[in-house]
Amino acid sequence: METLKKVVTNQYFPAGAVLAAVLLFWIVGMLGGLSLLNNNQPPLTTLTWMLFVYAAAVLTPLAGLLAAVDLVRRWRRNRAAASVSAANTVPPAGNETAAAPVGGAAPSDADTPAASAPAEPSQPKAPAPASTKPQGPGRQEAA
Repeated sequence: METLKKVVTNQYFPAGAVLAAVLLFWIVGMLGGLSLLNNNQPPLTTLTWMLFVYAAAVLTPLAGLLAAVDLVRRWRRNRAAASVSAANTVPPAGNETAAAPVGGAAPSDADTPAASAPAEPSQPKAPAPASTKPQGPGRQEAA
Protein backbone atom coordinates (compact mmCIF):
# COMPACT_ATOMS: atom_id res chain seq x y z
CA MET A 1 0.00 0.00 0.00
CA GLU A 2 2.88 2.35 0.83
CA THR A 3 4.45 1.73 -2.59
CA LEU A 4 1.16 2.59 -4.31
CA LYS A 5 0.93 5.79 -2.28
CA LYS A 6 4.47 6.77 -3.34
CA VAL A 7 3.66 6.13 -7.00
CA VAL A 8 0.41 8.09 -6.97
CA THR A 9 1.93 11.08 -5.16
CA ASN A 10 5.00 11.15 -7.41
CA GLN A 11 5.32 14.33 -9.46
CA TYR A 12 5.72 12.28 -12.65
CA PHE A 13 2.48 10.31 -12.16
CA PRO A 14 -0.11 12.58 -13.84
CA ALA A 15 1.88 13.06 -17.05
CA GLY A 16 2.96 9.41 -17.05
CA ALA A 17 -0.65 8.24 -16.65
CA VAL A 18 -1.80 10.44 -19.54
CA LEU A 19 1.01 9.21 -21.77
CA ALA A 20 0.23 5.58 -20.87
CA ALA A 21 -3.48 6.10 -21.63
CA VAL A 22 -2.67 7.66 -25.01
CA LEU A 23 -0.35 4.78 -25.91
CA LEU A 24 -2.94 2.22 -24.76
CA PHE A 25 -5.65 3.92 -26.85
CA TRP A 26 -3.54 3.79 -30.01
CA ILE A 27 -2.35 0.21 -29.42
CA VAL A 28 -5.92 -0.99 -28.90
CA GLY A 29 -6.99 0.95 -32.00
CA MET A 30 -4.27 -0.68 -34.10
CA LEU A 31 -5.20 -4.14 -32.85
CA GLY A 32 -8.84 -3.88 -33.91
CA GLY A 33 -10.45 -1.60 -31.35
CA LEU A 34 -12.83 -0.25 -34.00
CA SER A 35 -14.63 -3.59 -34.29
CA LEU A 36 -17.77 -1.99 -32.86
CA LEU A 37 -18.36 -0.47 -36.29
CA ASN A 38 -18.62 -3.98 -37.80
CA ASN A 39 -21.45 -5.01 -35.50
CA ASN A 40 -25.09 -4.32 -36.26
CA GLN A 41 -25.73 -1.42 -33.84
CA PRO A 42 -28.40 1.29 -33.78
CA PRO A 43 -27.35 4.39 -35.76
CA LEU A 44 -27.17 6.60 -32.67
CA THR A 45 -24.76 4.19 -30.96
CA THR A 46 -22.60 4.04 -34.08
CA LEU A 47 -22.61 7.83 -34.43
CA THR A 48 -21.72 8.33 -30.76
CA TRP A 49 -18.88 5.81 -31.03
CA MET A 50 -17.56 7.45 -34.21
CA LEU A 51 -17.62 10.92 -32.62
CA PHE A 52 -15.77 9.61 -29.58
CA VAL A 53 -13.15 7.92 -31.74
CA TYR A 54 -12.71 11.01 -33.95
CA ALA A 55 -12.34 13.30 -30.92
CA ALA A 56 -9.89 10.88 -29.30
CA ALA A 57 -7.91 10.56 -32.54
CA VAL A 58 -7.49 14.34 -32.62
CA LEU A 59 -6.96 15.02 -28.92
CA THR A 60 -4.79 12.08 -27.85
CA PRO A 61 -1.72 13.06 -29.89
CA LEU A 62 -1.93 16.55 -28.40
CA ALA A 63 -2.33 15.16 -24.87
CA GLY A 64 0.54 12.73 -25.43
CA LEU A 65 2.81 15.50 -26.69
CA LEU A 66 2.00 17.74 -23.72
CA ALA A 67 2.56 14.86 -21.29
CA ALA A 68 5.92 14.00 -22.86
CA VAL A 69 7.02 17.65 -22.75
CA ASP A 70 5.98 17.87 -19.09
CA LEU A 71 7.90 14.71 -18.19
CA VAL A 72 11.06 15.94 -19.92
CA ARG A 73 10.72 19.39 -18.31
CA ARG A 74 10.34 17.89 -14.82
CA TRP A 75 13.23 15.47 -15.38
CA ARG A 76 15.56 18.26 -16.53
CA ARG A 77 14.54 20.52 -13.65
CA ASN A 78 15.12 17.77 -11.09
CA ARG A 79 18.46 16.83 -12.66
CA ALA A 80 19.60 20.49 -12.57
CA ALA A 81 18.43 20.87 -8.97
CA ALA A 82 20.27 17.69 -7.97
CA SER A 83 23.50 18.90 -9.57
CA VAL A 84 23.21 22.30 -7.86
CA SER A 85 22.48 20.57 -4.56
CA ALA A 86 25.46 18.27 -5.01
CA ALA A 87 27.71 21.23 -5.85
CA ASN A 88 26.57 23.06 -2.71
CA THR A 89 27.22 20.09 -0.43
CA VAL A 90 30.75 19.31 -1.71
CA PRO A 91 33.31 20.90 0.66
CA PRO A 92 36.13 22.94 -0.89
CA ALA A 93 39.21 20.89 -1.83
CA GLY A 94 41.72 22.94 0.20
CA ASN A 95 40.45 24.41 3.42
CA GLU A 96 43.76 26.19 3.91
CA THR A 97 43.27 28.33 0.80
CA ALA A 98 39.77 29.28 1.85
CA ALA A 99 41.15 31.29 4.80
CA ALA A 100 43.75 33.12 2.71
CA PRO A 101 43.04 36.76 1.86
CA VAL A 102 42.13 37.89 -1.63
CA GLY A 103 45.77 38.62 -2.57
CA GLY A 104 46.68 34.95 -2.21
CA ALA A 105 49.41 35.41 0.42
CA ALA A 106 48.89 34.20 3.95
CA PRO A 107 48.84 36.96 6.59
CA SER A 108 52.01 37.27 8.64
CA ASP A 109 52.65 38.64 12.13
CA ALA A 110 54.23 41.75 10.60
CA ASP A 111 50.93 42.79 8.98
CA THR A 112 48.82 45.37 10.71
CA PRO A 113 45.58 44.22 12.31
CA ALA A 114 43.58 46.11 9.68
CA ALA A 115 45.39 44.30 6.86
CA SER A 116 44.81 40.85 8.35
CA ALA A 117 41.05 41.43 8.70
CA PRO A 118 38.99 39.79 5.96
CA ALA A 119 38.42 42.16 3.07
CA GLU A 120 34.90 43.29 2.28
CA PRO A 121 33.71 42.04 -1.11
CA SER A 122 33.48 44.74 -3.75
CA GLN A 123 30.09 43.42 -4.87
CA PRO A 124 27.23 42.46 -2.59
CA LYS A 125 26.51 38.75 -2.29
CA ALA A 126 23.59 37.37 -4.24
CA PRO A 127 20.56 36.67 -2.07
CA ALA A 128 20.18 33.06 -0.99
CA PRO A 129 17.39 31.10 -2.66
CA ALA A 130 14.11 31.02 -0.79
CA SER A 131 14.37 27.29 -0.15
CA THR A 132 17.64 25.40 -0.28
CA LYS A 133 15.94 22.18 0.78
CA PRO A 134 15.71 19.83 -2.26
CA GLN A 135 12.19 18.99 -3.30
CA GLY A 136 11.19 15.43 -2.59
CA PRO A 137 8.79 13.44 -4.72
CA GLY A 138 5.32 14.84 -4.93
CA ARG A 139 3.50 17.72 -6.41
CA GLN A 140 4.79 21.22 -5.84
CA GLU A 141 2.65 23.65 -3.96
CA ALA A 142 1.54 26.86 -5.58
CA ALA A 143 3.84 29.75 -4.82
